[in-house]
Amino acid sequence: MPLTRLRAFGRRAGANTDPSHDDQLTEEETKQGYLTKQVIFRDLSHAEIERIAKMTRMITTPKGRVFYVPGETGEVLFLLKEGKVELYRLTPDGRKLVVDIVGPGTFFGDMACIGQNMQDSFAQAAEDALVCVMSRNDVQKLMVDRPAIAVRILEAVGQRLVEMTTRLEETTFLGAQERVASLLLRLSTSKDGRLFVEGFSHQDLAYMLGTYRETVTNALDRLKAEGLIEVSRKRVVLLQPERIREIAQEAESLKSSV
Repeated sequence: MPLTRLRAFGRRAGANTDPSHDDQLTEEETKQGYLTKQVIFRDLSHAEIERIAKMTRMITTPKGRVFYVPGETGEVLFLLKEGKVELYRLTPDGRKLVVDIVGPGTFFGDMACIGQNMQDSFAQAAEDALVCVMSRNDVQKLMVDRPAIAVRILEAVGQRLVEMTTRLEETTFLGAQERVASLLLRLSTSKDGRLFVEGFSHQDLAYMLGTYRETVTNALDRLKAEGLIEVSRKRVVLLQPERIREIAQEAESLKSSV
């Protein structure tokens, strides 16, 4: 049954799941190289990595491809190698609420045994993605054989729950500008001594905050007017990250006092 589901997903995704014989060795080596970089598989021997590689299918998916929808049955774990994937839900009034955006080196999927349930959520490629797919049975075997893997998976799931709780608290207690400032800090990456957020539209940020695009645009305009950020298409440069951090910390203090 799990194998049938993996093949079905490969066909639905339009993925390259059947390389020629000449390319097979290269794909296997690529897959093994990726798996060694997964945090949950660190310290495993080469033989163990080879074993895991044989359990997985490596597929490519274009931007916009949906991995699963609410109510879909079957249990699969996706290990993301390249790209970004949005995990989101729809509110009763039809608004999109992004639960998480996962990047390379992380995982997602419906795995009751690790606290991941996809029955009420969507997963969609936010950009072209490359993933390895593993069935629940194979994941459970690994967790039994190597308890350290189970611990690492549970740690990652626990961290996601903490982040989700933080976002919920911010939605309840903080204003738009404070929430946007906090989100920019979480999404920022460093390059050449500068912090910036890249690859997200105003609508994307609004989905992550559970609010409207206009609300996010107004908050960014205020931060820009204060000289704290520089805004261009899908790119925000944090010109004064310390001041932005102060805004977020002031909001945290306010939240704690409520």
